[in-house]
Amino acid sequence: MLPPTVSQITPLLLGNIFIYVTALTYKMPSAQDPFYVVKEEIQESIDKLQSTFHQWEHIPSNTGERVNLIKELLAGCESIEWQVDELDKTIAVAARDPAWYGIDEVEIEKRRRWTGTARTQVRSVKKAVEAGKELNGTSSTSVNGMHRELMRLPKSHQTDRSNQYAGEDDDDFIASESDRQLLLIKQQDEELDELGASLVRIGDVGLTIHDELLGQEKILDDLGMEMDSTSNRLDFVQKKVAMVMKKAGIKGQIMMILFLVVLFIVLFVLVFLT
Repeated sequence: MLPPTVSQITPLLLGNIFIYVTALTYKMPSAQDPFYVVKEEIQESIDKLQSTFHQWEHIPSNTGERVNLIKELLAGCESIEWQVDELDKTIAVAARDPAWYGIDEVEIEKRRRWTGTARTQVRSVKKAVEAGKELNGTSSTSVNGMHRELMRLPKSHQTDRSNQYAGEDDDDFIASESDRQLLLIKQQDEELDELGASLVRIGDVGLTIHDELLGQEKILDDLGMEMDSTSNRLDFVQKKVAMVMKKAGIKGQIMMILFLVVLFIVLFVLVFLT
């Protein structure tokens, strides 16, 4: 069974590179700098690449398995080279103003040396594989020479093992921050849902008030029309009464007043004394 290819873990490395770029942008302290997490992932890819390269060396030439391993190795080399280039770009961004990102020139130079060493390791493997592909296994001496050259390269990842715990701490920090951000997003979604429901209820209340206002406006219009009609009738009655009073004279007016007084007394007795 073949070991996992480098291309199979590329999405994880891209995610870590994105985290590293974000950390640079928001000025994450050096104790929490995920550079070492990204570096460790790339170094693991290089280790897997070298393991596949050693397996390729011991496979006889002109076999299908050797051809497949050549394709896998070349694809892995290209993938890692691209990842190292992307990491170099982030280092270049930090190098423009190291103080702002909380690092110094010594750390910048250290990171550049590591990316240079990693790129050299990958290129040596790629050169050896391409040479073996062209010679089709007939010149094992050349391939072995490339292998010895690869083995002589400084293994910077061994000298950087002291940063492993810092990388693990960074990974835990990033995981906790990710969980916290997801929790905040979930809470914000719930609050937005509640706010949306409140807005819907307010809209329904507004529509109800609108309908009530329309109904009250109609009632007021009807009341106004009735008042106009009653006012006209009252004016008519007043004119009739004035005409009757004018025709009746003084005696008629006195008699009408007495009649109204008697009527008032009768009504008072009926209402309050019975």
